[in-house]
Amino acid sequence: MAETLFIIIIAILVFDFLFDRLIDYLNATRWSNLLPEELKGIYDEDKYRKSQEYQRENTRFRLFTSSLGLILILAFLLLGGFAFLDDWVRQFTEHPILMALLFFAVIGLASDLLSIPFDLYDTFVIEEKYGFNRTTPKTWIADKLKGYLLAALLGGGLLAAFVGFYAFAGKFFWLYAWLFLTGFSIFMTMFYSTLIVPIFNKQTPLEQGELRQAIEDFASKAGFRLDNIFVIDGSKRSSKANAYFAGLGAKKRIVLYDTLIQEHTTEELVAVLAHEVGHYKKKHIIKGMVVSVLHTGLMLYLLGLFINQPVLSMALGVEQSSFHIGIIAFGLLYSPVSTLLGIAGNWMSRKHEYEADAFAAHEYNPTPLQTALKKLSVNNLSNLRPHPLHVFINYSHPPLLQRLHHLEKFK
Repeated sequence: MAETLFIIIIAILVFDFLFDRLIDYLNATRWSNLLPEELKGIYDEDKYRKSQEYQRENTRFRLFTSSLGLILILAFLLLGGFAFLDDWVRQFTEHPILMALLFFAVIGLASDLLSIPFDLYDTFVIEEKYGFNRTTPKTWIADKLKGYLLAALLGGGLLAAFVGFYAFAGKFFWLYAWLFLTGFSIFMTMFYSTLIVPIFNKQTPLEQGELRQAIEDFASKAGFRLDNIFVIDGSKRSSKANAYFAGLGAKKRIVLYDTLIQEHTTEELVAVLAHEVGHYKKKHIIKGMVVSVLHTGLMLYLLGLFINQPVLSMALGVEQSSFHIGIIAFGLLYSPVSTLLGIAGNWMSRKHEYEADAFAAHEYNPTPLQTALKKLSVNNLSNLRPHPLHVFINYSHPPLLQRLHHLEKFK
């Protein structure tokens, strides 16, 4: 049975890799050296060629990094890497919480160190080449160190709690872990922008003026109480623009990237904000949280059923079963389920984007939203003709052309 599970794990890893490469190939078949008819009026010839070059370079880079990643994980599995690491950890401690913390700390640190050269190349070569990068070496290093600290505090704290629940409740640990993680998720949804974001970015209230007045006028008209409008210094890392809605209740806030404000008119910015308000009005945040909680509950329930099965550890070549090895084996086996649930989640997310667009069009104006979406896509060198299968599996937002067509209905 252990050998069968091991073969299944290998098969899952190889299949995921090959399927992702198939998606990349299908996307590549839709590239064109000439500006496609449907993109005229959105891209000009030079900008379109640049977007194609950007897509090609990213695809080649993704092929190299994913191939190397597959080789490394297969080598680690075939050479008994998890068993070796488990034996090494047990030389220092037999305490289940400490073993798990040390085990995952080594894996996490080793994985991150191996990814550093590729992250540097992506940031300071590819993104720099196409005019997106604004990250300085100092900022990159600071982000990396802060990321390590957060991973240790939050990731380590959650892992320690899960192992503690398992020691206390055995296979029923999943229920305690689910309740704990649900509470943690709600807390982070409410306070992420006030506790985590300031570690990396500066958020300042949108100053009084034409834009703030226009936003407040729309919010009042739409029956949306908006006390917190912030501008985030996204330009310290990238020229790419964005906006998002965060928080719940009194903690809700709209966050606009400074790069978004620099590139768009007041009317376009209000249209983008109207879209974000639409997510709140349509209760998309609550619906998303409910789906996420149910997904987490299913995953933890299945983990609770299998975590105490010695065959999971044996599948990775570890004779002595443990919580941390069980998590690794289960995570690899759970990957197909996670992919299917991810596809369903992306479908729901795309549906919500259409609904938020409809709200903005109905409550404000579809034309400036269309213009804003075009600018965002062109400035980010987005692929405006992705393959439908890629959209179905990976896209949380509908492609631009479909959104523009949908907004035409409201004119």
